[in-house]
Amino acid sequence: MTDRSPDKSHIDAPEVAAWWAERRQYLERIRQVPEIRQRFWREVAIYLLRRVLWSYGFFPIFIAFWLPFVLASFNPVVMAGDLIPMLQEFVNSNPEEQATTISTLTIAWLSIGSFFLIFDFVLTPFRSPYQYEADVYMKSWEQLNHDRLPDKM
Repeated sequence: MTDRSPDKSHIDAPEVAAWWAERRQYLERIRQVPEIRQRFWREVAIYLLRRVLWSYGFFPIFIAFWLPFVLASFNPVVMAGDLIPMLQEFVNSNPEEQATTISTLTIAWLSIGSFFLIFDFVLTPFRSPYQYEADVYMKSWEQLNHDRLPDKM
């Protein structure tokens, strides 16, 4: 039989194209609004600041203190007993050795932070306020145009 019953999960291409065209036009219109543009740049700055502080502030410091604490079997006395001779050796060493140690620790800190920064960008992508505004608008647009769109069941 060639008789086709209407499929409720199937959406025709013209309806999808109309939806995307309306979304694109709305995004073009709201990109001109100064308040939303200002909110966009503020949220970009906050997003980047959070990611950088989290990746370079929390993770390297956490690892620097957590790993020795784990290796000391969660005993702060053992940890201090292991770290104090290393710190005394560092203080008593010549300036070249101190500079090498500091640069090695700095490189380790930056590499751990960079790894977590890239990982964090992948796991928590930026959510643009333009996209949020467009999502809200398109929900209302779908409700106003529900008679032209197929049921989503």
